[in-house]
Amino acid sequence: MSKNIVKPSTLPGFMELLPKDQILFNKIKDTIRKTYESFGFIPIDTPLIERSEILLAKGGGETEKQIYRFTKGDTDMALRFDLTVPLARYVAQHFPNLTFPYRRYHIGKVYRGEKSQRGRFREFYQCDVDIIGNGKLSVVYDAEIPSIIYATFRNLGFEDFTVKINNRKVLNGFFASLNISSTVDVLRSIDKLEKIGDSGVRAELKELGLPESTVDKILSFIKIQGSDGEKLEALKALDITNEIFREGIEELETVIDYVKSFGVPEKNYMIDLTIARGLDYYTGTVYETFLDDYPEIGSVCSGGRYDNLAEFYTTQKLPGVGISIGLTRLFYQLNEAGLLEGDAPSTLTKVLVVPMDETCNEYSIKVANILREEGIVSEVHFEEAKVGKKLNYANKLDIPYVILIGEDEIRRQMVSLKDMKTGDQELITIEEAIKTVK
Repeated sequence: MSKNIVKPSTLPGFMELLPKDQILFNKIKDTIRKTYESFGFIPIDTPLIERSEILLAKGGGETEKQIYRFTKGDTDMALRFDLTVPLARYVAQHFPNLTFPYRRYHIGKVYRGEKSQRGRFREFYQCDVDIIGNGKLSVVYDAEIPSIIYATFRNLGFEDFTVKINNRKVLNGFFASLNISSTVDVLRSIDKLEKIGDSGVRAELKELGLPESTVDKILSFIKIQGSDGEKLEALKALDITNEIFREGIEELETVIDYVKSFGVPEKNYMIDLTIARGLDYYTGTVYETFLDDYPEIGSVCSGGRYDNLAEFYTTQKLPGVGISIGLTRLFYQLNEAGLLEGDAPSTLTKVLVVPMDETCNEYSIKVANILREEGIVSEVHFEEAKVGKKLNYANKLDIPYVILIGEDEIRRQMVSLKDMKTGDQELITIEEAIKTVK
């Protein structure tokens, strides 16, 4: 009776990479992690599964539609859909044991039951940093965030990118001056300007029941042009007396002044009054980051300031500011744009140790151990095969060096080191081989 073979496949919306791409993905992830750590952020990890009541404390909407929810016994639980809600629960739960301002980074997978389509994922990595205050948090931290974005993307090898900065108080205060009550809906429409254009935004605003004159004022407002200083002056010149509006301008001015102090070049940041961030929990500064030459990729890093991170889990007021990089989507988009092509290796191995026969295994293992103690990634090829086949294995994986071990090498307590690029081979001591390989 023949076996019933199940065709191997992954579910739609789940990324799985071959070794070469996985090594590159991990390298990008490590670069982000090291950059975050260089700014003093502390790592945390939270469970992939949380109680559903924790994840849905804020209410239903899109979150409830996209969440992966299930029960086990009497427990109603769900997969985390972002890293912010678990952070809120974490800070509320461990509040007495944390030191504020609390700086944390979290790199982990999240899950959303979105409609599967090209470039959208149901399982993906997010790379978040947040700074949480106890009761209050200086707006200067809002200015530090663009410097973290700048350092991260510079370390990833990018030069031409722009961190676009705005403040929700400016927008909310402006809308209040126009007697607009449904500000969240208006913000969501404005946030789509890059995708649907003027006419699309105009149509959506009209659907909200706004009169033509108000729509005109909104569109002319978000199109204020000039340098950052000129934009700030133009906002002040509107002579809007709303207190939230004035507070927003003051915060935006402070952030722009300090971003300069953090050493971010002026070409890498700007005020953009169209940046609204669709999520309604942002209350102050907001950010979107774009690669200048690849606007079609969309925002590669976003975030902002929120007044009360953990309001559903504690009475403590915990304001914060943070950003998130959707790493899986970013990797996919960069790959599609051809920006990741290069010399990515197919393995991390630097030296392949090849025993000529079984009698050479023990000495080969000893050599590999010595190399590893020196921080050189090594592996031993134990399969019975001709030397040519073993060298071909090294070639296929782009392993730069091969050490051949035969009876002569064992007798003389040396190694034959072969440079796979040049083809040169020499009989040398293990110490000399280490110096060459390093």
